[in-house]
Amino acid sequence: MTSSPGPQQRILVVEDDPVINAALADRLRAEGFAVSTAADGPEAVTAFTEHDPDLVVLDIMLPGFDGLEVCRRIQAERPVPVLMVTARDDETDILVGLGVGADDYLTKPFRMREVVARVRALLRRVERAAELARTSRVAHTHGGVSLDPASRHVTVDGTPVHLTPTEFDLLDALIREPGVVRHREDLLREVWGWEDDLGSRTLDSHIKSVRAKVGAHRIRTVHGVGYAFEPGEGA
Repeated sequence: MTSSPGPQQRILVVEDDPVINAALADRLRAEGFAVSTAADGPEAVTAFTEHDPDLVVLDIMLPGFDGLEVCRRIQAERPVPVLMVTARDDETDILVGLGVGADDYLTKPFRMREVVARVRALLRRVERAAELARTSRVAHTHGGVSLDPASRHVTVDGTPVHLTPTEFDLLDALIREPGVVRHREDLLREVWGWEDDLGSRTLDSHIKSVRAKVGAHRIRTVHGVGYAFEPGEGA
C-alpha cells in the first residue's frame, strides 16, 4: 500500500492487476491527486479507513472479497464517490454495482484520459451537490414521491427509499420539472458535470436503477431525447 502526501484531493485506487494499478496511480498523481493503492478487498477497506479518500476507483474482481463488498463496507462507513471498473459488460453486474453505492462505471479496456475525466466529473458533482444542499431547501412531492434536498431523503408512497448520491441527484433533476422532458445532454451536464456524451450508458443504467426504486411508470423515456418524471399513475 502506498500513498502520496499533500493537500490535494485524495484518490484510492483498488486494482489487483499490478500493471493497471501502477498505471492508474501514476496517471492520477501526474494529474495532481494524492493517491493511495490497494490490491485486494480487505486491503481496500483498511486503506479507505487510513487514508480517508475523496474518491475511490474500484475494480469489481478482487481477491479476498470482491469490489461490490468493498463498496458496501466503505459506503456504510462514510459516503464517498466510487468509480467502478469492471471487465464484465453485463448490465446486471453494473446495476448491482450502482445499487451498492457506485456512482459511475468504466469497462475494461479503458483510456486513461477517460478515467481522469470521470474522476474530475465525480468530484465536481460532489462539490456541486454540497453547494445545492446549502442553498436549496425546497422539497418536491409529486405522484407519491417526496424528495427533500436539505435532508437528501426520499419517500415513495410514504415509505423511505435509499438512493445513492448520484441516483438522488438524477431524481432531483427530473422531479423538479414533472412532466417536462429533460434532454440527455442536460442531465449529463447537471448531474455528472459532463460536457460530452461519454456518460450516455451511465445515464441509462442509473435511470434503470432509479426506476427500480421509485416505480418504472414514474420515469418516461423519450427515445432519442431524454427522460421525464411522470407524477400520474400509469404514466
